[in-house]
Amino acid sequence: MNNIRNVFRFGRVYLRRYWSRLLAGILLGLFFGVSNASFVWATRTLTNRLAPAPPAAIQKAGIPSPLSRHLVVLKEKVDRVIDPWLPQRDCPLNWKMFLGGLLLLPLLASVRSMCDYLSSYCMGWVSERVVNDLRVDVLTKLSTLSLDFFDRATSGDLLTRITGDTATLQRALRTGAADLVKESMSVLGLISILCLIDWKLTVFALIFLPLCFYPMLVLGRKARRASKASLDTTVSQSSQLVELLASIRIVKAFGLEEAQLRRFRQSSSELVRFGMKGIQAREQINPFVEFISTLGIGVLVVYIFHAHRQVPDLVAFLTGVVLFYVSIRKLMGIHIVFEQTSVSVARLMDVFRQQPAVKELPRPKTFPQFASQIAFENVNFSYCQKPVLHHVNLTIPRGFKLGIAGESGSGKSTLINLIFRFYDPTAGAVKIDGLDLRDISLADLRRQMALVSQEVVVFDQSVAENIVCGKNGATREEVEAAARHASAHEFIAELPRGYDTRLGERGVTLSGGQRQRIAIARAFIRNAPILVLDEATAALDSQAEAEVQAAIDRLTEHRTVICVAHRLSTLAAMDRIVVLSEGQIVESGTFDQLLRHEGMFTAMARKQGIWIAAGQTA
Repeated sequence: MNNIRNVFRFGRVYLRRYWSRLLAGILLGLFFGVSNASFVWATRTLTNRLAPAPPAAIQKAGIPSPLSRHLVVLKEKVDRVIDPWLPQRDCPLNWKMFLGGLLLLPLLASVRSMCDYLSSYCMGWVSERVVNDLRVDVLTKLSTLSLDFFDRATSGDLLTRITGDTATLQRALRTGAADLVKESMSVLGLISILCLIDWKLTVFALIFLPLCFYPMLVLGRKARRASKASLDTTVSQSSQLVELLASIRIVKAFGLEEAQLRRFRQSSSELVRFGMKGIQAREQINPFVEFISTLGIGVLVVYIFHAHRQVPDLVAFLTGVVLFYVSIRKLMGIHIVFEQTSVSVARLMDVFRQQPAVKELPRPKTFPQFASQIAFENVNFSYCQKPVLHHVNLTIPRGFKLGIAGESGSGKSTLINLIFRFYDPTAGAVKIDGLDLRDISLADLRRQMALVSQEVVVFDQSVAENIVCGKNGATREEVEAAARHASAHEFIAELPRGYDTRLGERGVTLSGGQRQRIAIARAFIRNAPILVLDEATAALDSQAEAEVQAAIDRLTEHRTVICVAHRLSTLAAMDRIVVLSEGQIVESGTFDQLLRHEGMFTAMARKQGIWIAAGQTA
């Protein structure tokens, strides 16, 4: 029960939005329970009218004296209303009795079925919208988290939380919540009608009910453990799939298909094993309840014969007890469903508990336009307690072009991440125009910057939509102008639908150079005063690099440029270059000055075939 309560407590914020449909579903579930219980009353009424009138002593024995008098009066009023419409032993059959006998049970069944359908529809309507809202909120929450969270998480885990965990909750709300309402109301209705007939016999019929709860609790825990193990395996398998599909060229090049398939088969086998454990726990409820219910029915039959009760009592109580234990069996199945769902709900709650490491102030300062300089003031940065930057002091004036060089792992990308405030310094401060980045609005800060990186992101949208990502609301004229500046208009015009051509996942229909020029067009249309180039041409061949570099040269005009490059020749036009080693600035100067310095930059340049002779580079 705790897990059912936790699931609804988690979802109540969303359920409250659709309270009218939810209330309708609950009320219809109530009517379903009443109509379900009415079958017991109808069965007893019909069989009672077929049987001879019982002796007065026996009639007296069946009077439910502990019941409230108004319930007895209500029953008598109902009996008087329907009496002319039902057949009676030893009475001539007229048209009213014919219609009543013919239609009583079908009408009750129709009301029951309609209430069942409408209750399930309303609860399904609510669950679909609740889970849709939840998916959006999970993705919204993830988008607010800092990069350190995504560095720790796997793609498979995040996908499973957004789709798999919410789908599990959806099933629980759509089917489990509907049945929980209907079957709970049905149980209450059946107990009420049976007590109305004979409360002592009802207590006797339900004496075995507590025996159902122990297996329910044991099997519920078993189902929860199996569900947790299954989810962990699903996350692992999803991560494998993401890896496989993203690395399919490498997999084929090295003949790794069989090895990858073997990993997938192993995780699939584990999924089957854990899935079967969940099925066992869920389906084992049925034989337990069947045995206990039939045992209770058997004892009830013996007691009725022993007490010389009438046939109507026997038929009514058999019908009521059978329907009662059917509802109990469904409720126990719902308990298993919610035990399994509780694992997914815990994972979703964990997402909402996460807090971004980079937090914006409740009332950040506005920053309309970059005017002066970017400054690193004695900046230290550690990642997972591993020092990355040490006492970095650096000033980048407006309009200045700064190059950043260094071996892999020296801290180049970390500097970029701090400028965009993807992370905050462990010590020191990064400032723009004298304002600490932690004090200003993230939206205002990032509006001042455009990024062109080695990892080109092209969305599965049209060319125009990809370029417009740089500036919301840009016109088609602005898009085409940006593409011309990026030397992209010519190849875009040759695409099947021009700017409306859909580019496919990761832009697979384009070459590397074309994807990069789309990214440059995105930076052009953003028209930000600060341009960050992070290994923008590192993955291109010589011809593509020349085309892209020409576009970059146009893009850097009249902007503050921060250029990270492994290929040192691309830094020749920079006003100043800083060289990082183990998180510290070890050299600084112009391209020619650093070549002549015979330090780390010179050593890296020689490895790339760059030499200095008579003031010239070759």
